Amino acid sequence: MADAVTSQTIVDTDKRAIIKLTNLSDGSGESAVAKVDVSSLNSHPDGTACSRVTIDQIWYDVGGMRVALEWNASTNVVAVVLGGSAAAGNVQGHMDFRSFGGIKNNAGSGINGDIDLSTSGHTNLDHYTIVLELRKSY
Repeated sequence: MADAVTSQTIVDTDKRAIIKLTNLSDGSGESAVAKVDVSSLNSHPDGTACSRVTIDQIWYDVGGMRVALEWNASTNVVAVVLGGSAAAGNVQGHMDFRSFGGIKNNAGSGINGDIDLSTSGHTNLDHYTIVLELRKSY
């Protein structure tokens, strides 16, 4: 069996994308799974492909596990960690990074602009719902 996961693109304009991610875990978890493939986002009106995104806002509900959003590279770089421990139960919140320009991709060698996701401390029926507001770069 495997975790039941979904990814849904809610908005994809020339300036931003809003992506919803969900998981209902069977205990197997996720490790560096590609969740935002910038090359699949809509191009700029002039035809230039999206090459990176900046995380402007995150809304989340995480139950029983931790979730690391990672900038994809030869060695992934953690952008942000959400959730608590199993003892913490459900952790919900909203993070707004716009006042300082957002969380920019600072990955090094092998960077491709994508966002990966890894879970830790997951057990059967743990879950997450994450909504990302991303600013696109070309």
